[in-house]
Amino acid sequence: MATKPAQQQTRQRLQSLAEFRYALRRFLHFSEQAAAQSSLHPQQHQLMLQIAGVPDGVDTTISYVAERLGLRHNSVVELSKRCADADLVERLQNNPDHRYVVLRLTPAGHRALEALSDAHAKELYELAPQLVGALNRIRKSAGKAEASV
Repeated sequence: MATKPAQQQTRQRLQSLAEFRYALRRFLHFSEQAAAQSSLHPQQHQLMLQIAGVPDGVDTTISYVAERLGLRHNSVVELSKRCADADLVERLQNNPDHRYVVLRLTPAGHRALEALSDAHAKELYELAPQLVGALNRIRKSAGKAEASV
């Protein structure tokens, strides 16, 4: 049977995890609303962000974006086509293998992403104390749990 201090430790850890999850959910909800107010679907915004944020030397292929978004390859194909139809993304097939598609933002895509990114940075600045505080409490409780093992 667990002791009272162990039960309290578990309760504090769960409260910290719940608080962190709540802060993340608030941010995700904000992000979805901000995209919608910009006449974008949230996944369009996420696709554009992954394209713009690709590390140097990495091609923004359908497979790369699918991995980053946690989506199936065919879902990203359709999403990228919708973004191309909206003039947000270019789909480049310069390779002899036409299955190899590289995605790039158009100037309109850059403008839309820039406006959304400014709003997201402001929201994260507001949520940062709550996120960091919850993370610190989670780290602290994880350290206590390891020490008691």
